[in-house]
Amino acid sequence: MSNRSFSSSKKAQFLSKLPTSSVESSEIAKRCKFNFSYFVEDQLAGQSFADWNNGQGPSSLYGLLDKVRQFSREPLDYWNNEKVGKQNILEIYGAFPKTSKTEFSHPPSVPHDVQWARFRLAAKVRLIGFVLPKESHNMDNCNAKKVDYLLDCNTFYVVFLDKDHKFYKTEKP
Repeated sequence: MSNRSFSSSKKAQFLSKLPTSSVESSEIAKRCKFNFSYFVEDQLAGQSFADWNNGQGPSSLYGLLDKVRQFSREPLDYWNNEKVGKQNILEIYGAFPKTSKTEFSHPPSVPHDVQWARFRLAAKVRLIGFVLPKESHNMDNCNAKKVDYLLDCNTFYVVFLDKDHKFYKTEKP
């Protein structure tokens, strides 16, 4: 057998491909998450994934996934403070809008005490969903309710795709 050692360039190349962080030292905990388990596509004002299937604009699946990828790099609080023009990228409304302000209805599957919110994807294009109230993250709340998992207040639960800004109407018809 030959007693050859790696050349320094091969060694450096090999070492450069190894992970340099662990779960604890990475930024994984601060990055927001997206959950689509409450997604609803049967309301007339919203759209299905199939409706967003074509093209490369903001109301395409490509555009949506690209934005979700970008948004996932920072916590929700970051996006709630970032602006495009005068509007926050993430706006947390709180309660579901009054019927005079929306063309959507509150799905029965979505808990009544969540904080409704939206991500602004482009001019009129919105990703509608909810976040959990900050007090949900309290470990005592989880233990009192015998929850097996911590509730994550850094998750955006997607409920509707809204390419025409019909969730929280601000313009006069």
